Amino acid sequence: MKVTKEQILQIMPNSAKYVDKYLAYINGYSELFKIDTPKRMAHFLAQIAHESSELRCTKEIGNKNYFAMYDHGKLKQMLGNVKEGDGYKYRGRGLIQITGRANYQAYQNSGYCKGDIMGSPQLLEQPLGAVKSAMWWWYKHGLNELADSDSFTAITKTINGGTNGLESRRKYLTRAKKVFNV
Repeated sequence: MKVTKEQILQIMPNSAKYVDKYLAYINGYSELFKIDTPKRMAHFLAQIAHESSELRCTKEIGNKNYFAMYDHGKLKQMLGNVKEGDGYKYRGRGLIQITGRANYQAYQNSGYCKGDIMGSPQLLEQPLGAVKSAMWWWYKHGLNELADSDSFTAITKTINGGTNGLESRRKYLTRAKKVFNV
């Protein structure tokens, strides 16, 4: 399924300065990662619209002290961070905000990642890395199937670990479904 610039702008009206950087990659990898129906694309674009603030942000915002929460306790375990500073180094990046050493390593080992993101995690901030890592993560976590059944809250929980931004995500999904006649 191919998406047009106009469709993305209808879903994410604040993305005008950024959409051209990502559109070719979204269209180029959607078939590979089976985001290939209007419903799947609507759900995918709705989630990345929220996660990336409409394609404007490919790196989680905060100072080193903020990311220390990823270096301790339950979050450290969940994210597979092993040493002090991993929380900052492997903070959320890409259009879906992949977070944590374990997720970065899984993408690095997937065969889809062509760069050294363990040594240079900022590669996921670049358009190719931002899109491809997001689509890989979506595919790996079975979100196409959840999109097929319109399991919006389950998709959000899989991406976010909870329901943070649920109404924002719902707003984008409503727009996307209208754009794609879903």
